[in-house]
Amino acid sequence: MYHVVFNPVAGGRKALKNLAVLERIFQEREVEYAVHESLSCGDITKIVRSLTRKEDNEIIVLGGDGTLHEALNGIEDPTACRLGLVPSGTGNDFAERLGIPMQAEKAVELILKGETKETDYLEVGGKRCMNVAGLGMDVEVLELCNRGKMKGKLKYLYSLLKCLFAYKGCRIVLKSEGREEPHSVLLAAVCNGSLFGGGIKVCPTADVADGKLDVVVVDCIVSVWKIVKAFMVLLKGGILEYPLTTHYLCEEVSFIPETPCSVQLDGEIYNDLQFDVKIKTGLKFYR
Repeated sequence: MYHVVFNPVAGGRKALKNLAVLERIFQEREVEYAVHESLSCGDITKIVRSLTRKEDNEIIVLGGDGTLHEALNGIEDPTACRLGLVPSGTGNDFAERLGIPMQAEKAVELILKGETKETDYLEVGGKRCMNVAGLGMDVEVLELCNRGKMKGKLKYLYSLLKCLFAYKGCRIVLKSEGREEPHSVLLAAVCNGSLFGGGIKVCPTADVADGKLDVVVVDCIVSVWKIVKAFMVLLKGGILEYPLTTHYLCEEVSFIPETPCSVQLDGEIYNDLQFDVKIKTGLKFYR
């Protein structure tokens, strides 16, 4: 039996509309399913944990990156779970990276075909992350988005452009498999997926099934003109070739900030989370 978990306010209530589509298709096909609704922050994690502890391991998420993040953190044994996604959020970055259809009917049909592929995820300080984990300007952008009144993908672009000129950088030590480097960073990210912020290509080469972390560090930029140039390069998907960017693959990495700072996992902000990242494999995703 499929267990459908959803956040009713995801994507401006897009999840509710997509739920109606899913239920129509399941009822027409006489597919057995149950629906579980999130009533407050953290409910999805609790619901999925309760289900998978009972070995109800067919989970379908209706929501965006944040809802998927909550569900991932509730799975008792990711190697035993089959996870489906009907994109219903604002950005849907991980769904886009996987090539999951944005139309609910097509996403449901993909799940009903029954084909899953093993998909990596990140473990960060004891938390799981599906898409991108980071610190630095990315967190500032998200906090500005949360305070603002703009809706949709444009709010991230506006906040990103604003932070580019205001953010002063974050000093970290990067430790990874024999290398130890100090950086004053504009952005420091560890990627499983390739997109964040509603389609911005932070790591176009990231592969969700290669068993590797993609580390992307962009050092601080002083010149206003170089800041504008970096912004344009990021929008065009060329940030890995930018002169101040460090990019490499590994299986474990740590970012140690000089002073305590917040981090983001799949767009969710965490305070006082140790940024030690490992790659994990074996999650079965409908894609």
